[in-house]
Amino acid sequence: SQHLPKSLNDILESCNFEMMYATGDYTMAREYPGQVSFARLVTVEILIDKLINNPNELRMHFVVKNEELPLQLDNHCRQMFDLLLSALREHEEWHLLEDVQKEEAIENVENES
Repeated sequence: SQHLPKSLNDILESCNFEMMYATGDYTMAREYPGQVSFARLVTVEILIDKLINNPNELRMHFVVKNEELPLQLDNHCRQMFDLLLSALREHEEWHLLEDVQKEEAIENVENES
């Protein structure tokens, strides 16, 4: 958790987001202006849950949003979410809970066979 702010900032910057606000349990970043219209600019809010029994584990909830009407499934907000998700998956220190749960489910199925 001591490396979290720098690590999180590096990931956000790699996805074209600038840090706007950060506390111990909340971070907000926004997409750099200039590439898309103002309504399409994406904001990321990250809620950090440190109240986990394991001191080596943090849970974070990412909210990715913009003002664009979701008229298409593959809109700019979704593309930025996918970019952020990909960056999180590539970072060696991070393990997405969704990925861990999928791996555990696969292991359980393999063990039952």
